[in-house]
Amino acid sequence: MRIYADLFRARYAARLLGGTLLGRLPNGMGALAILLLAREDGAGYGVAGTLSALSGLATALGQPALGRWMDRRGQTRVLVGGAFVSAAGFAAFAVVGVDPLPLAILAVLVAGFATPPLESGLRALWPAVLRPDQVHAAYALDAAAQEILFTAGPLLVVLIAETMSEAAAVMATGLLGILGTLVVATCPPSRAWRPESHARHWAGPLRSSGLRVLFLSLTLTGTALGVLSVAAVAYADDRDSGVWAGVLMAAMSTGAFVGGVVHGARQWARPARERLPWLMACLTVGYLPLVWAPQPWLMIVLSVISGVFLAPVIACTFTLVDELAPPGTLTEAFAWVVAAMGTGAAIGTAAAGFAGEVGGVRGAFAVAGVGAALGLALLVAGRATLRPREIDFAGITARELSRNGTSAA
Repeated sequence: MRIYADLFRARYAARLLGGTLLGRLPNGMGALAILLLAREDGAGYGVAGTLSALSGLATALGQPALGRWMDRRGQTRVLVGGAFVSAAGFAAFAVVGVDPLPLAILAVLVAGFATPPLESGLRALWPAVLRPDQVHAAYALDAAAQEILFTAGPLLVVLIAETMSEAAAVMATGLLGILGTLVVATCPPSRAWRPESHARHWAGPLRSSGLRVLFLSLTLTGTALGVLSVAAVAYADDRDSGVWAGVLMAAMSTGAFVGGVVHGARQWARPARERLPWLMACLTVGYLPLVWAPQPWLMIVLSVISGVFLAPVIACTFTLVDELAPPGTLTEAFAWVVAAMGTGAAIGTAAAGFAGEVGGVRGAFAVAGVGAALGLALLVAGRATLRPREIDFAGITARELSRNGTSAA
């Protein structure tokens, strides 16, 4: 694990990673905090769940939009402005609650959409902070650390709600976002970062066919994440003990964390475009035994195994995005990863609910395998588009070649 020790010795690396994780805690807290406050205000599960889902979908939509702005204006204003606007949305919801409902909807939409794109901003910074041979490990550690957020975030919400109030948990969600964002935005590499000059295009990074294939594949694969959260609750209900839902999700997160750390500690000979289909195949196979839904002790083991390849898949995706993104669109491209996974998770949550009604616990878990398999099939079908971008000499004029002292021959 010496590669991680070397990584943290790099100047600003620990501050950037730590600040980003702190600032992204709202991603793991927001949905539950909104749900709890809505329920405390007397809303039914339908209204409470809808408000929570709207916040998540708004976040997924806002990340690419803010990422594009960051690719044009730099990081500081976008990050800090987004953090304060998002916190204002959370504060408004904490004060208003669910009545009047239109104002509550507006508040959660603002809180979600304005979420600062810390995740994509950090990935755009790594090449400027680290040596080229360390970037792969940073992507893997970043992907693995996400699992901490979605374990610690809900626990923190419950702790604040129990010791203070549900409204305090919502307020804390926004304040933690501001605190983490300021740690990153005041860091010299973030303040100095400027996008590379580029010709603007309405489609941004989506004009890359490889990225379109990759993002659609991630959306399908991301459905599994939404499915598993619902399926774990269904499994716990079937066992007459709500504790198993948290245990199973924690087991999956543990597997993903371990898998990400191990994947990043190794230098791989094969390029990311060749590794990713195999990693996604292993992820898909890992979901299949969950359909069995055996006794809890064995289900915990299967849950750990099911998560092992998740962080490596995400880390490998980051490397491909770095290779495929057109010049000047890197932050937005990374933000589309967040949007794809978030959208897929929302779809998976809805699909798991219907599948659970028809097929029970096993039906809900089956949808995770189906989503991952469809994502894998799309990736394999479009694998020819995943080659890194190359300089198109055919599109360079003779004057440009002469000015650069380059020969097309």
